[in-house]
Amino acid sequence: MTSPPSAQIIDGVALSRQLRAQVAERAAALAQRGTRPGLAVILVGQDPASQVYVRNKVKACEDSGVHSLFEKYDASLSQDVLLARIEALNNDPAIHGILVQMPLPRHIDPHRVIETIATSKDVDGYSTLSAGELMTGSPGFNPCTPYGCMKLIASTGVDLRGKHAVVIGRSNTVGKPMALMLLQQNATVTICHSATGDIKSHTLQADVVVAAVGRRNVLTADMVKPGAIVIDVGMNRNDDGKLCGDVDFAAVRQVAGFITPVPGGVGPMTITMLLVNTLEAAERAASDL
Repeated sequence: MTSPPSAQIIDGVALSRQLRAQVAERAAALAQRGTRPGLAVILVGQDPASQVYVRNKVKACEDSGVHSLFEKYDASLSQDVLLARIEALNNDPAIHGILVQMPLPRHIDPHRVIETIATSKDVDGYSTLSAGELMTGSPGFNPCTPYGCMKLIASTGVDLRGKHAVVIGRSNTVGKPMALMLLQQNATVTICHSATGDIKSHTLQADVVVAAVGRRNVLTADMVKPGAIVIDVGMNRNDDGKLCGDVDFAAVRQVAGFITPVPGGVGPMTITMLLVNTLEAAERAASDL
């Protein structure tokens, strides 16, 4: 008796390593021309998860030849002082990307913070203007997580033109920009969310499914079209406390054609695309000199 076929694993760690090597090469070439890419990372408060994320981002910069300016502030920092600091970084020619780690203390308005970052340095791609650039197809910075998802899909070699893609989730950080990026690649896109009556009826027609809800087992094997590409953006814990995604990985793997694991899929790509965006910001700045 033969075992059932299983999907090809899309290795985010390997792809991330490959892209970071390209970043390091381009950063070295840019440095020889007198511009070293620089990323400012601001952390306000003591959130443990944020401290881990920031540490990983700073290390990724160092490993890829990108200068990192890490500034850590107490949770009591006033909004006015933070906004003034961002304005100073906007005017600093040595800094090409600015990232303020979320979440922020309650007294600081995250929208005000994001909108204060110059669009030319918004390497997270979160501002209203950056969202507008994505919507209109203008050259801006794509949000890092969906940008990483697009790179993972591209690594399969599957042409998205005319394919049906379903995005489960409608967040401003993943779901909505993900749908727009898929649309830019000529996919036909459906967005499903908490008010969608029958998600399964949509996903069964999908050549590509991106699950980005933040809830375990949102996508199960009976919801997947055989051979589909499945991208799992979720980051959850199972009953044993182990990391898992939004997808029932073991079961869906028996149906899908390609699938990302958790961990080791989308996660490594997010910081990598932050490096790519920072490098591109530096290259644009250098071309303007």
